[in-house]
Amino acid sequence: MTKITIGQYYPADSILHNIDARIKLIGVFSHITALLLANNFIGYGIAAMYVALIIKLSNVPPRLMVRGLRAILFMLTFALLINLLLAQGDNILFRFGFIRITEEGLILGAQMVSRLILLIIGTSMLTLTTSPIRLTDGIEALLRPLKIIKIPAHDIAMMMTIALRFIPTLADEMAKIMRAQKARGANFDTGGIKSRARNLLPILVPLFVSAFKRADELATAMEARCYRGDTNRTKLKEMKMTPKDWIALGVIIITTTLIILTRMCSS
Repeated sequence: MTKITIGQYYPADSILHNIDARIKLIGVFSHITALLLANNFIGYGIAAMYVALIIKLSNVPPRLMVRGLRAILFMLTFALLINLLLAQGDNILFRFGFIRITEEGLILGAQMVSRLILLIIGTSMLTLTTSPIRLTDGIEALLRPLKIIKIPAHDIAMMMTIALRFIPTLADEMAKIMRAQKARGANFDTGGIKSRARNLLPILVPLFVSAFKRADELATAMEARCYRGDTNRTKLKEMKMTPKDWIALGVIIITTTLIILTRMCSS
């Protein structure tokens, strides 16, 4: 859990760090939509080249991406096995008793794993290359039209940003609690499902207590700094679109369109 990259910020001077936060948010939503629509390896190949370009332009060490994938290794393995064992097909590659692996299941499993890997890396790059303040301003700017119907865009943006930033913090806190419990003789690796679920209680209770304590401290700090939400709030740096932002938007549109076209052509 301490290897989770979503929610962390990696400070660097790169092209991607300087891209407008609104463009990066649009890029993430487009990336997720394109991956959900992709249904062949050509589409996933285009998405992989797009992600590789993003990593290259971000100056973020690739080891951070690998570390983030290690945190979801169980999820990737589970998704692959489920598709291998449950997918129906006529081209049988392996059979042992009731276990049957088909070519269709192998392809579907590979596509699901590719989708999860590209999804995790793409969403991680948003927080790795965008500071909390810029991320909040970007979300608020995109939600600004909702103010017409009295929806508090700034408050929603602030809550979403805080939630993202708390993910690695809580993961680190959970690791500390697990180490402390293991030092006291707790065992989380043996026993049945009920036994393991019961052993999680010594972790969940202090984790929730710590989360509420951090939330209370954050609220106190914001009140001490006279934070009043969007009321009479000004910004030190106004968000303005630059030529490189428009170029980035064009790349996003072209990539998303190509992935959608690969699905349409294969139908």
